[in-house]
Amino acid sequence: MINRQSKKGNTVYFKNSPRILSYAAICGSKEKTGVIGGYADITLEDDMYEESTYEKAECKMLTNVISLAIEKGGFKQQDIDVLISGDLLNQIISASFAARDYLFPFLGVYSACSTMSESIMLAAMLVNAGYINRAVAATGSHFASAERQYRYPLELGCTRPPQSQWTVTGAGGCLIGCGNDGIKITSATMGRVCDYGVTDVNNMGAAMAPVSVIIGQTFCVIARIRLC
Repeated sequence: MINRQSKKGNTVYFKNSPRILSYAAICGSKEKTGVIGGYADITLEDDMYEESTYEKAECKMLTNVISLAIEKGGFKQQDIDVLISGDLLNQIISASFAARDYLFPFLGVYSACSTMSESIMLAAMLVNAGYINRAVAATGSHFASAERQYRYPLELGCTRPPQSQWTVTGAGGCLIGCGNDGIKITSATMGRVCDYGVTDVNNMGAAMAPVSVIIGQTFCVIARIRLC
């Protein structure tokens, strides 16, 4: 039986207030020139990250942020109950290969641009319910591997249209658990698939806009409920 006080619409509320105990981020050479560059723990001069392929560089970034998030929280591998992670490649191969380096279980998730938020939500749910004490939520992507996955390999030298997006080269991870310190996670809203027939692979903004509006409307409804 669902506790109606813990769920309203597509939003779940966490009674036990799981927290982000620590976090880590790596960003590429392009990303570090923007506002997020100053917040990353590691910024890359070379997007190959001393690896022979873009995919290996992506996996290395993900591995390092997982380890760094655990280390910054003052924990060891044996203190972690599960890794929840994903990426943009087929069979979430970067996350799967990164998980080989750790002793704790791995739950692979795929939610494209919202993989990080889904990872955090699932980790918070598990901690809030008392099934686990600590989880690492993480995700990563690489511009060059994403181009090969979804559009054209960079080696082809195709002209990019002005409206094309630039997939992030970077990775992020956070350690979620119980405690008195850290950022409190109070709720999470689950989205639904909205397909308005946008087929331009270079314009993902138009494809994601409809669901963004719907989620925004949901938050407005929740705000009105709270005000009442």
